[in-house]
Amino acid sequence: MFIEGLEVDTVIGAYDWERDIRQCLRLDLSFAWDNRPAAAGDDLTKALDYASVSTRIQAFAEQAQFLLVETFAERLAEMLMSEFNIPGLRLKLTKPGAVPAATGGVGVEIQRGCL
Repeated sequence: MFIEGLEVDTVIGAYDWERDIRQCLRLDLSFAWDNRPAAAGDDLTKALDYASVSTRIQAFAEQAQFLLVETFAERLAEMLMSEFNIPGLRLKLTKPGAVPAATGGVGVEIQRGCL
């Protein structure tokens, strides 16, 4: 399962001016999830609910106040794996506009657990 281009607003950054505003982060996530049990019986209860995952990510970002995108990514990955019993994930976090010359943005990409 994956979620691409999820935009969240959060307090992120090390500069004083960044601590007083909310900035947009763009998230791309891929999850290690065995879809076969859900598909076998067309059973929603055995699927990873991407709407619930997306809502939880939004809530996490709303409360987060980190200096580093690295910290945001690590804490988000830990939370998702724990709360949704996800065995592994890949997370690409982009901070658009952080470096004006990098028109696609800058950020981090991590992989945790088994994919």
